[in-house]
Amino acid sequence: MGTRLSAPGPQEKRFAAYVDGLATAAGHEDRQTPLKSYCKGLLLPGERKSIEPMAARLDPTRVQPVRQSLHHLVAESPWSDEVMLDEQRCQVLSVMQKHRPVVAWIVDDTGFPKKGKHSVGVARQYCGQVGKQDNCRVAVSLSVATWSASLPIAYRLYLPKEWAEDTERRKPVGVPKEVEFQTKPEIALDQIRTAVASGLTRGVVLADAAYGINTEFREGVTELELQYVVGVQSTMTVWEPGQQPLPAKRRGNKGRPPKCLQRSEDHQPVSVRQLAMSLPSNVFKEITWREGTQRKLRSRFAAVRVRPAHRDYLESEPHAEEWLLIEWPRGEEEPTKYWVSTLPPQTKRKDLIKMAKHRWIIERDYEELKQELGLGRYEGHNWRGFHHHATLCMAAYGFLIAERNRFSPSARAGHLGFVAAKPAPDFRPRGSPHQTRAA
Repeated sequence: MGTRLSAPGPQEKRFAAYVDGLATAAGHEDRQTPLKSYCKGLLLPGERKSIEPMAARLDPTRVQPVRQSLHHLVAESPWSDEVMLDEQRCQVLSVMQKHRPVVAWIVDDTGFPKKGKHSVGVARQYCGQVGKQDNCRVAVSLSVATWSASLPIAYRLYLPKEWAEDTERRKPVGVPKEVEFQTKPEIALDQIRTAVASGLTRGVVLADAAYGINTEFREGVTELELQYVVGVQSTMTVWEPGQQPLPAKRRGNKGRPPKCLQRSEDHQPVSVRQLAMSLPSNVFKEITWREGTQRKLRSRFAAVRVRPAHRDYLESEPHAEEWLLIEWPRGEEEPTKYWVSTLPPQTKRKDLIKMAKHRWIIERDYEELKQELGLGRYEGHNWRGFHHHATLCMAAYGFLIAERNRFSPSARAGHLGFVAAKPAPDFRPRGSPHQTRAA
């Protein structure tokens, strides 16, 4: 199966060695050839990266047998996504780290618009791809990043509560019994725990406000002895610099002494927006955090030390001090972004900003995974197929990342020099809007 080159070049040889490792991770020998073909099909030129068009590029004389083989590999074969991604990570990170150290672990989620209601996880929820509530599925991911590259290493479908609690709906799509409802921050925290347990080189955890506003998520990251820089919403409450909740108030000599911290009518926390608006204008400094290809990336920032206030009236000790980073671009009526961070107190403001902004490095990953490797192109309905397809997309993408870190920055899907055979003239994949014309 697949297209042969008469004289494989160095890149083709590296790809063969790379997918040999992935194929071994798949386990059973029967899975190895279709797995290699699937990864190559994702990287070959061509717009549609669903199974049937890939089969036509891989072997136009045997489209249906090849399609069935690829479909079985993804939708039915019981290989482990975790083992496959471990192999991908081992191969690619070693190349990445030869040039730059790991600096960050980046949490994100990505949405896929999807019609109907039978595909696993589909529900009406916020979809970042369309920027609003829509019918879609959402997956949570964890990526590891140097200053110049990032690699997705974990990926899990978010199963909305209406799915997680509906036994009759779960059965046809094969949701495993052990999968229960989890919020997105809970899924992300599990992924981070697994990465810590694997001994992965540690980085600062970066996430947007959907995760950063979750106190349990931030506390969970800290319990794992990891630092974070996470976005928060403007409504998050903190104590102003130098302030903290009042100590427990004694009630006399009878009974147990109270332990919970106190607030009073004139001693209350404020929202980060209120705090930002009250700061003197000279606290905000114009900072360039990166030299862009077209222009410098710069804005106005303030950074102050504060204590989070979330439900600290139930605690006996105040929350530890953290950085509050505020971005207020020139010309805007109020600040536009807020982050909190457990980076050390001596961290320079520019370093804090650079790390906060580094989360955006993964935008390129998902743009390419979706547009060039077909991450959202899986047409099946079941849990296993959704995750297997995503794992193989990430595995194939890992090869591109490794190539770029070998001083081949132009490496892209469809531009690797891999040759795809031309489909038969009358081939039309199922679902294609182009119908075969009558003779």
